[in-house]
Amino acid sequence: MGGDHQPATAAPKPSKGFTGHLAFAIAASAVGSAFQHGYNTGVVNAPQTVIEQFINQTHYDRTGEPMEDGSITIIWSLAVSIFCVGGMIGGLLTAVIANKFGRKGGLLLNNVFVIVAAVLMTFSKPSKSYEMIIAGRFFIGISSGLAAGLTPMYLSEISPAHLRGATGTTYQLVVTISIVLANVLGLPQVLGTDQLWNYLLGFTIVATVFQVCTLPMCPESPKFLLLNRGRDIQAQEALTWLRGVIEVHDEMDEMRAEGETMKSQPQVTLTDMFTNPLLRMPLIISLMVMMSQQLSGINAIIFFSTDIFKSAGLSQDVALYATLGMGVVNVMMTFTSLILVERSGRKTLHLFGLIGMDVVTVVITVCMVFKDQVTFLSYVSIFLVIAFVVFFATGPGSIPWFLVAELFGQGPRPMATSIAVGVNWFANFIVGVTFLPISSALGPYTFLVFTVILTGFALFTYKKVPETKNKTVDEMTAFFRQKIYQ
Repeated sequence: MGGDHQPATAAPKPSKGFTGHLAFAIAASAVGSAFQHGYNTGVVNAPQTVIEQFINQTHYDRTGEPMEDGSITIIWSLAVSIFCVGGMIGGLLTAVIANKFGRKGGLLLNNVFVIVAAVLMTFSKPSKSYEMIIAGRFFIGISSGLAAGLTPMYLSEISPAHLRGATGTTYQLVVTISIVLANVLGLPQVLGTDQLWNYLLGFTIVATVFQVCTLPMCPESPKFLLLNRGRDIQAQEALTWLRGVIEVHDEMDEMRAEGETMKSQPQVTLTDMFTNPLLRMPLIISLMVMMSQQLSGINAIIFFSTDIFKSAGLSQDVALYATLGMGVVNVMMTFTSLILVERSGRKTLHLFGLIGMDVVTVVITVCMVFKDQVTFLSYVSIFLVIAFVVFFATGPGSIPWFLVAELFGQGPRPMATSIAVGVNWFANFIVGVTFLPISSALGPYTFLVFTVILTGFALFTYKKVPETKNKTVDEMTAFFRQKIYQ
């Protein structure tokens, strides 16, 4: 047997670095934070009509006159879109919060925004104030933006190199699960009613309660403790807790080596991110990958999905459940991505997803143009919608969130994450603002816009994005240095 020659000391090592403590830390950080991002993205879909009625009734109670439909639409659109504005602000605050309070400390502090938001949204109905909904959506947006920056950073820094991708994917997995949960709770049979919709919005506080109870039991990021605070013993204790073994000298030495490199470099400024070629190249890659997620057309597919399902002969109710099923497919494929990312690599999965979505946008355009002449094309469209979600979840849905952390060392990582997450939320906002006018103007040809965009992102990914699987920070820095001098 091959095991006869194994030394006795090999036995205590945990299964490839994945321990119960690491799983607990992942759950405490990801479930508590990514939930806000996903839940509040999906929660406004189902109860739109009842909340618009509340806006109208509130205006009538104040003035004695009903509100014009156009005004109701503007207020509702503001309540929906201000979430992205808050997300941008939260994303841009990531560097300041991460450096001042730490990764874990920042995540715990972030719950203050959730509590404020939950109180505002829950009491908006008894207070007869739609302004409180808008304010609550803004604060929960800030929280979600911070979560999108801090959580992948914390997950990346507590994970062993060979599990970083899978660990990072848990953020998007929780986002997709939370969207489905929000859609289920928003059904008229559950909380999406005239009496209960404010509790549906306030339900977001549940994840905060979970995180406040669990995250304090987890350590701060060992990298942050050692490289940012210089606390060698605390960093070693944190790493020992996470790995479940005392022998963490190799990882500690690797972090100390990164620390020595940091000392030889000046403090990274915002200007450096754009002027220093060693930082500019990975930053451009980070921004392009983040934009490829939001500008992929996933929002367009979700927007059109109910109409596509109805055109295939499904009733309104069945079409809504089919859209819900699409969310479940997103969850399942994100989970599959979690398994594949450490085998296939980041670049391969991201590129596969982009090319797949690219092909789908072309074929779905043909189906939407000719569906009235060729009936069965409506049914093909249902398959294509699901296929698009599968390709999105395979790579572009999850990889951008943690790729940024893998491209940068400890010094520039918070700044890079801030910029990248801010751009992601800005792209999300732009899609939200421009999509309806574009779809009104182009109709069934809307998806061709995304065909062009996806082709560009696929080419960029193929030519410029490096593979980061199992790579150390020093290896990535050496890669970019070599590219500069080529």
